[in-house]
Amino acid sequence: MDRPISRRDLFDGIALASLGSALGPVPAARAASTPFTVRGDTAAALSVPHALRDGRFWAHAGTPEPTGERYDLVVVGGGRAGVSAANGWLLRHPSARVLVLDNHDELAAPRPPVRAAGPDAVMCDAESFGADTLVTTASPGWIDRLPIAEAARRDLLRLHDDPPDWFPGLSAEAKQERLAELTYSRFLREVCGAHPDVERFCRTLPSRDWAYDARAFGAIDAWGIGYPGFAGLGLDRDKPSPYNSPTVRRNWHGEAPAADPALDGRALLRLSSPVVSVRDGVGSATVGYFDGDGVSTVQAGAVILACWSAVVPYLVPELPEERRRALRQVVRVPALHATVRLRDPGAWRRLGVERVRWTGAYWCATEFAPPDSVRLVATPCRSELGPDAGSAAGRRDLLRTPYDELERTIRDQLTRLLGPFGFDPAGDILEITVNRWGHAYPPEHCRPWHAYHPDGPFPADAARGPFGRIAIGGSDSVPAARADAAVVAAHRAVAELTR
Repeated sequence: MDRPISRRDLFDGIALASLGSALGPVPAARAASTPFTVRGDTAAALSVPHALRDGRFWAHAGTPEPTGERYDLVVVGGGRAGVSAANGWLLRHPSARVLVLDNHDELAAPRPPVRAAGPDAVMCDAESFGADTLVTTASPGWIDRLPIAEAARRDLLRLHDDPPDWFPGLSAEAKQERLAELTYSRFLREVCGAHPDVERFCRTLPSRDWAYDARAFGAIDAWGIGYPGFAGLGLDRDKPSPYNSPTVRRNWHGEAPAADPALDGRALLRLSSPVVSVRDGVGSATVGYFDGDGVSTVQAGAVILACWSAVVPYLVPELPEERRRALRQVVRVPALHATVRLRDPGAWRRLGVERVRWTGAYWCATEFAPPDSVRLVATPCRSELGPDAGSAAGRRDLLRTPYDELERTIRDQLTRLLGPFGFDPAGDILEITVNRWGHAYPPEHCRPWHAYHPDGPFPADAARGPFGRIAIGGSDSVPAARADAAVVAAHRAVAELTR
């Protein structure tokens, strides 16, 4: 009881208090039961950034203490953008001293799942249809087995097999313009006139890969991916529409996303070290970071901010207001990834499928990961509000979601899926790891939400560019495909500071 409290304890306590008591016991306290671990945007990782955002940090942080260290480059953020920036700098300047600072306790950047073949089964779950019904989609006649209204089956069959030209008399360009004004849900309801069960069944089609559902997913991208309902429009399948999002356009041409980079061993990495200030100066920039007990500062010949754009105004308050406003416009999409290791995967093998889409449950996708694990994806975005407002609202909900609730939903859905095949959640789960990312994916510029796409100007146009020795190189700062944005942004920032 007499142990002095450290400032890290203080800020972790502030973070937990700001989230309320909803989080419940931390996962480390679960040693007596199944190991349950939460990684990613934990309370510890977010405590200092949130205190800085809320104006509470400096009241408790104390006076910054210089370390006497000087680096040629300091990179703020150790995700894909930060690693790419450090490597790119060392490629140009092999003898440079480079420091990478990150608020997390490991380098683990979130990225959307690799888009493999679509699901081979759909769980029409109780959340959507009142009871759970698993339907495999690999065999003919699967639509007839769906627990939906008979009129909905007829509508869905028509969308798959023989959709009409919904916009007769319009040119291909005009048809694409109409699709660019709609979400996929609105297309199904308002253009196709489909039964409400059809929209409810199709709602989570984009969720696994995009972290939001058909209420936020654009109809033009649904056409580009090949969702049902568009074949009668007669649109050219040899090339994407100008209105398609960058990721859809990249996938259209079969381009593989850039591989995850590994940090060059010459760069120094400091984890659990959230940056709290970046100031340009006469001879160098000064970077302050929280080391667990107080703020330490280092000098830098150059700084690349490879972090979330929304954080930058708090780190560099001297930025012009126009740039600060543009940076705050960027809203990242939240996501949860979970891995459950099984004692015996026999129940999944008896299930007879590999990938299952859920139509309304908390975890929207479950898939087998050989030899003995199941992976799950959840998408907290409130899609009915759109990708930007919905992501912000979903992130607030996610941070208030207790760890106990995450574990409960995982166990519940695996039991509902695998229970009929001999699965026992009490004995068959060895461990659960949840990667919780409140700020998972950079925003994708897409229709119908972003009227400036594809011609611009984009918010990032006003936000980026060097500011003395400081450059912005996070994945939010370029209108590129999600999987490539980090690398593109990092290389551009390196070039801006080394011209």
